[in-house]
Amino acid sequence: MKANVDAVAGTALVVLWSSGFIGAELGTAQAPAHTLLAWRYVAAVVLLIAWCRYRRLTPTWHAIRIHAVLGLFCQFLYLGATITGIGMGVPPGVAALIAALQPLLVALASSRIFGERVGARQSLGLVVGIVGVTLVVVGDMSGADLAWPVYLLPAAGMLALSIGTIGQRILAPKEPIALSMAIQCSVSAAGFMTWSMLAGDAAPPMTVGFGLAVAWTVVLSTFGAYGAYLFVVRRSGPTRASVLLYLTPPTTMVWAWLMFGDAITWVGVGGLVVSAIGVAAYVSGTSTPATSPEWSLWNDRRAGHSPASAVSIVSSSANVTK
Repeated sequence: MKANVDAVAGTALVVLWSSGFIGAELGTAQAPAHTLLAWRYVAAVVLLIAWCRYRRLTPTWHAIRIHAVLGLFCQFLYLGATITGIGMGVPPGVAALIAALQPLLVALASSRIFGERVGARQSLGLVVGIVGVTLVVVGDMSGADLAWPVYLLPAAGMLALSIGTIGQRILAPKEPIALSMAIQCSVSAAGFMTWSMLAGDAAPPMTVGFGLAVAWTVVLSTFGAYGAYLFVVRRSGPTRASVLLYLTPPTTMVWAWLMFGDAITWVGVGGLVVSAIGVAAYVSGTSTPATSPEWSLWNDRRAGHSPASAVSIVSSSANVTK
């Protein structure tokens, strides 16, 4: 029974996490990225605040200050850069792969900031993973008329998320998830709505496509993906969740091919394989799980949790896709 629940939860995590990149392409076909994000977060905030009021959750000023900073990096800057890049032509699968390097970057930064040891195999995994992403980007550029600086936008978003993740670990907030999300989403809603107003396109397009894109990103990406991630982290630990996230790039690429006809090049496939090898090398060489923005929220509650070995995690993750 537990194996079935883990398989369903893992599959849901991969599919729902990929949905954010698909929703970005759906929405940016109807409006600029900042307009899509503004209304996505307005809708999410309304629902979250209603839920917090129902649960009688009230934030302190300390919590507001902490989550305002985390929301700035983990949501506003991360999604603003990533979805703007997709809106300018970066394929969702490529953006997903670049974003998937975040746990590796955080682990490397943690070794410098928190003194966590990074061994030779882990260092090799980081290098190989970056080479794999480079191959995917080069393969995509060979078949697309898109200037290379545009690819820096998803990379900048990934860097912002990494900074926010480190900040999460340093600040270690303890507020309930719904309250944390409400504050962070409020910051993002205010930021993206201000951006849209300054750009003169705050009014949402009155089209069915835009409404579906907003509903898609709120239900599947904001609540669904985040909820699935938290469930997997609480149930199976952050290492398994991090490994599962590396299955999102190929899932996103296939999804984008089916929905939008985005091309999948052989160089891109090779890059995915190389990246997978790099991730496997890194995970097999570490006993400390890659940090994620959500993990520190549950860290104290799971102090007695002993994560599974890297080999068993990779094996069980592979079974999810069968």
